[in-house]
Amino acid sequence: MHTNSRSDNRSSSTSAIRHTPFQIIHVLGVFMRTWSVYSLYHHLSLHGDSVIVFLFTSLVPASFIFLSLQKPWKGRSLSNSQVVPSVVNGGIMALYFVLWGKGLKASGPSVAILTEYSGVALGVLSAVLFGRRGQIWKKVGGLVAMFVGFYFLSMGWATRTFSPFYVIGLEPVSVMKETLGANEMLLLIAAGILSALRRVVARRVSLKNQLKRRLHAITVASSACFLFPLAIWELLLGGSSSDIIKLQFPTWAYLSTVAFGIVFIYYVDNLAEERLHLVFSSPKHLLVAGVCVIVMEIAYKMDFSLLGFLLCFSSLSFGIYEATSLGRMRKDHVPQHISDGMFHTEKDISSLPS
Repeated sequence: MHTNSRSDNRSSSTSAIRHTPFQIIHVLGVFMRTWSVYSLYHHLSLHGDSVIVFLFTSLVPASFIFLSLQKPWKGRSLSNSQVVPSVVNGGIMALYFVLWGKGLKASGPSVAILTEYSGVALGVLSAVLFGRRGQIWKKVGGLVAMFVGFYFLSMGWATRTFSPFYVIGLEPVSVMKETLGANEMLLLIAAGILSALRRVVARRVSLKNQLKRRLHAITVASSACFLFPLAIWELLLGGSSSDIIKLQFPTWAYLSTVAFGIVFIYYVDNLAEERLHLVFSSPKHLLVAGVCVIVMEIAYKMDFSLLGFLLCFSSLSFGIYEATSLGRMRKDHVPQHISDGMFHTEKDISSLPS
């Protein structure tokens, strides 16, 4: 027994050491993506650029990068049953970017990042419709806790302006802001659900890693095509010709959005799922994102209350923990949950999709 115990300890320590580089890459990727979100928010707030135009001009080079890296036209030919859903998924991605970008500009980066985890609601819905009856109330309770956290965020408890708790901030609040309205929160929550739906569709189309990345290149390219008429509408009918000149592509906000907000974070999330079995909807992923948000809020000297943010974050974390509890109980060697809290049986997937 002692020999088995020592061998188990050695294997666990070896596994932890082997996973350390992937954990570092994941933390770095989430941090850089968070930084890109804050840079984008400040750019949109200062320059007043159109959200749709900015995101379209970011998706165009990102799609070229994905297409050049994955080359979906090479290798085994893709069937229509794979290409068509991927193109439709591009429409879902385009709508997600529109809603998320407008919500980001209206609500701020911290709220925009945390509400992306609202996609766990899809997992709760799948459990209610198809899951075990004994776990429904636990998942519904987790969903309620999540939306309590979203409600606190909409009330501004994460800001020093409206938080009743101790605040962090070097500059006094000179202008009182209004709390977030229901429309802004609904935009971001809908964007989070759309993002979750996009990931679910991508996994339904293909569970093989290489094929999934090839189809994702098609999805990003099609999302840019879907945004093209909206961007033209914004430029020609929604603004003046000076808006075109005002777009400054070689800015950090633009470059970081393309490199870290779209391209790099996709490969980082794939790596985390494949090597660490860490999906987007997991509490650990939320923890990393929350720490990055705190760092960015302090670094940018935002209107930020640490205790208020921790209260909102704790409610959201507890909700996600409860809503995804079924996946943790069912996993043996391979997690049976996919991101967004939706689950498959072992017959459906043989390995964790990325």
